[in-house]
Amino acid sequence: MRRLLNTIYVTNENMYLALDGENLVCRLDNETVLRVPFDNIESIVCFNYVGCSPALMGKCVKKLIPINFISPQGKFLAKVCGETKGNVFLRVQQIDKFREHGLQLTQNTMAAKLSNTRKVIKRTLHDNPDLREDEEIKNTLAVLTDGIYKVYNASSIEEVVGIEGNCAQNYFAVFNKLLTNRDIPFTFELRSKRPPLDPVNAALSFVYTLATSEYASALETVGLDSYIGFFHSLRSGRTSLASDLVEEARCIAERFTLTLFNLQILGENDFEKQVSGAVWLNDTGRKKVLTRWQERKRKDMVHPVLKQKIPAGLLPYVQSNLLAKYVRGDIDEYPPFLQK
Repeated sequence: MRRLLNTIYVTNENMYLALDGENLVCRLDNETVLRVPFDNIESIVCFNYVGCSPALMGKCVKKLIPINFISPQGKFLAKVCGETKGNVFLRVQQIDKFREHGLQLTQNTMAAKLSNTRKVIKRTLHDNPDLREDEEIKNTLAVLTDGIYKVYNASSIEEVVGIEGNCAQNYFAVFNKLLTNRDIPFTFELRSKRPPLDPVNAALSFVYTLATSEYASALETVGLDSYIGFFHSLRSGRTSLASDLVEEARCIAERFTLTLFNLQILGENDFEKQVSGAVWLNDTGRKKVLTRWQERKRKDMVHPVLKQKIPAGLLPYVQSNLLAKYVRGDIDEYPPFLQK
């Protein structure tokens, strides 16, 4: 159980929440392990199946403290709340803020993405000194660095997206070199999405989808509309804001995918090829990815803004909370995630 930005995150699947006077109490095996006064709580996010007492839910409704229930895998399940606590107004503010500051948000997000992409490559170079003098990789790093400067000189969102597209093309041109295990029985040639045409693209797409789903769930818990983004165009059924925020965290998905192949956790038998040429993870492959993804989410990381250790799985919730504070005017600027 953690408290971040006045939100209580219950990350232990076996925790039970109950009411004790003016306090929220957290119990494990019928023993109270934490007690928090309600005056210090803005919202509660539960990643547990045990749940909480009806008395606590009634108290939270009375105090206008929403309780969000998320599955341990990160899927939004339900929200318990009383009279709307500003969510309508928050969404109006969201639209106004994104219209007024959409370019600045896009610039900061894309600059963070390009910086984080450089870190993915640098991590591989650190572990594989023989790649440090590779001219193609050195050129890609230079393109990414130049892209960061160009992003801040752009005069429109469309121009920023174009710069990011050129950087992504250069990045994925060397992505195969980041697959350093020579026993891998297949290669990566270019990024293919709809559909993925090789096992690496299939795994990337699947992990990207997992991450985007988690950001959509996180945005729901803070009252933001995940379908209204600041640079991904509006499209029926697409969580555009989740797609926006996940851009700065794609480095995590990419590093994770590279690890799955370099450690040979995924192999030829984990994929199936369709007649159309599309390649997808099969049931066994999906189970392997999901198991490792859940393990990774439990590992601690130091959040670059909060300077606190948090489970990696809470990153979407922290970033969504920071964005909500920016939209409400509690902070002057939304700080995108920067990989350290």
